[in-house]
Amino acid sequence: MLNSSVLVLNRSYLPVHVTSVGRAFSLIYRRAARAVNDRYETFDFEEWSQIVVPRDGAAIGTVRGRIQVPRVIVLMAFDRMPRRHVRYSRVNVFARDKYTCQYCGVRAPRGQLNLDHVIPRALGGKTSWENVVCSCVACNRKKGGRTPSQAKLKLQRSPRRPRWTPLMTLISASIRYKEWRPFLVYVRSAGFAENREAG
Repeated sequence: MLNSSVLVLNRSYLPVHVTSVGRAFSLIYRRAARAVNDRYETFDFEEWSQIVVPRDGAAIGTVRGRIQVPRVIVLMAFDRMPRRHVRYSRVNVFARDKYTCQYCGVRAPRGQLNLDHVIPRALGGKTSWENVVCSCVACNRKKGGRTPSQAKLKLQRSPRRPRWTPLMTLISASIRYKEWRPFLVYVRSAGFAENREAG
């Protein structure tokens, strides 16, 4: 339960991160954040610990009794907007390509996928958004150190720097709690990108 997901909002109630329940409780206890309920009311640690946990509600046990798990918290002193820069990383390439091999179109679990340099590094290819794609193990082996045309493979689409937000991918990959929905509309429409957790 302590590792399940909590949506983190900045002071303007915009989503900026997804964190763990354990980290969320730490932020609330240190007064760096407040828990948010489904009526948009906020609570400090003492107030939150007084709430009666619903019968089907997620909770953690403490020496003081059961405390309901917050699914949304708002940071008290963090008001920056999510940055528009999408950081290049292995996880973000997989997310951009929707965990789908860009040669054969097979969607597979992350453990069965590789990153492939379209123009191999041995031929001067760079490690960049525009030259790296998600590929399955079979296509990666078939292509080897060659270009797609040399290996008689065709890219499903040309790789580009994404415009979406990795935050949305992270949220989608997590359990989508009903308490999150009111705060996700803005992220979807604004197209904001990644931001690291504050606090």
